Amino acid sequence: MTYRGALWVGLALLSTPLCASVATPPTTETAKANLAKAGPIESFDLFQLADGIDDGALNSEAITAAYLARIAAVDDSGPMLNAVIATFPDAMDQARAMDAEIKAGKYRGPLHGMPVLVKDNIEVAGPVPTTAGSLALANNITGRDAPLIARLREAGAVILGKTNLSEWANIRSDNSTSGWSAVGGLTKNPHALDRNSCGSSSGSGSAMAAGLAAATIGTETDGSITCPAGVNGIVGFKPTVGLVSRRYVVPISHSQDTAGPMTRTVRDAAILLTAMAGTDPQDPATTDADKWRGNYAAGLSADGLKGMRIGVLRAPNVDAALFDAAIANLKEGGAEIIALEMPNLDRQKLGQAEFKVLLAELKADLADYLQGLPENRVPHKTLADIIAFNKAHADKELAYFGQETFELADNDAGLDDPAYKEALATSRQLAAGALNGMQGAHKLDVIVAQTNGPAWLSTLGKGDAFSGPSASQLPAIAGFPHLTVPMGLSGGLPIGLSFIGSQWHDHQVLKAGYAYEQISKQRATPTYKTSLDSK
Repeated sequence: MTYRGALWVGLALLSTPLCASVATPPTTETAKANLAKAGPIESFDLFQLADGIDDGALNSEAITAAYLARIAAVDDSGPMLNAVIATFPDAMDQARAMDAEIKAGKYRGPLHGMPVLVKDNIEVAGPVPTTAGSLALANNITGRDAPLIARLREAGAVILGKTNLSEWANIRSDNSTSGWSAVGGLTKNPHALDRNSCGSSSGSGSAMAAGLAAATIGTETDGSITCPAGVNGIVGFKPTVGLVSRRYVVPISHSQDTAGPMTRTVRDAAILLTAMAGTDPQDPATTDADKWRGNYAAGLSADGLKGMRIGVLRAPNVDAALFDAAIANLKEGGAEIIALEMPNLDRQKLGQAEFKVLLAELKADLADYLQGLPENRVPHKTLADIIAFNKAHADKELAYFGQETFELADNDAGLDDPAYKEALATSRQLAAGALNGMQGAHKLDVIVAQTNGPAWLSTLGKGDAFSGPSASQLPAIAGFPHLTVPMGLSGGLPIGLSFIGSQWHDHQVLKAGYAYEQISKQRATPTYKTSLDSK
């Protein structure tokens, strides 16, 4: 038993002797009873559940069954969050196989037997299609695991199901409603059901906040992990681009896309990243991943802020009370605080350059993905084919917003266009230059900023009404690591605190965020109110 096991030891000793490494798993009946005595499944983080397996109080079958029941009670009925598109029919079989391994003396680590939900633009082998939320990919059953999924399975994870998302990762239209897809409907925010869950990893954010899995996986091009994590009151981590393979993930941009963990705690995110990270010979961006990857959980400490130099970016519309309290927490932890001013940066020029890059790469990268699909299950081979499909199925696909961004991308000159190459160089120079300039000038370990404003009302057909600041653009374009940790509630709705680091220094970002989390303890339990005005 480790020091973490105080929660489980009394239960474990009732039935199972501890061994030198991992205790013999209990019967499922005993494990279910132990879990029921300890508390509801949604009250535990992944690390705690792993400790229950470590101490012989729990097994994966009991944990997985509890999450499936939780999904049925909260997502399929009750508040009906629409966070989960589908669960895998073999989830319980996966769990039993993990329990059998422990019984045979094989333990893979803290992810052993842990149920994980995966955003539905990431391929997972099995009978559940990878749709990116679009009916055009309704039959996209590839029989393949994305490399990041294969790594999670190797670490012992149970792939529980697929989460809803903003259709096509929110790139179809500039008037889209985040969290909506033709396949999954509109995902709701569990803190107030009429509020938006942000996107594009809306389902992963909502599901994690509601305790529908031990962990979830999202993807980000610009803000699609950190925004839904922030507004749903959870931890979200966008790694350095190239640390995690993007192969067999429905793409937007090979320059900016990455998958990352969305979890209850920073430690849980570090555990997942440790498993997910690594070089993939077929993803050139990951060439250096093995050089930089490590055990990201090993370096976490409550004292991790001591001696750190932290730059603070204060946007004009931050929640001053919450932000000031967060800075006080950082000081309490021993960090030296340096107030920053945003460099003289042409934001309009940056935004235009980023948009040009995304249009060109979407057209090329999506075609490459579609043309690489096996078994001829999906007839579409180009973005133009998807556009035509949406027009033919306009009653379902185009009922609330159009596809003007798709159409702009389809008319783009592509990756050989000098304008694209110039835009790529400009966007990277501006974003990386701004972050590296601030970090270098002040010898900073990380930069902090408010992640997001509070969630807005979801209004299908009227787009998004974003409020407050956003910290995502610079690290997204530069490809630098970006972590968000709950900072508190503003008007009853969650807001996150962002930690932004330099390229490949993901461990430093997690170290700072973990130490802040231990001091601040700002995670809020969802209330599932119909609205903020409801009792």
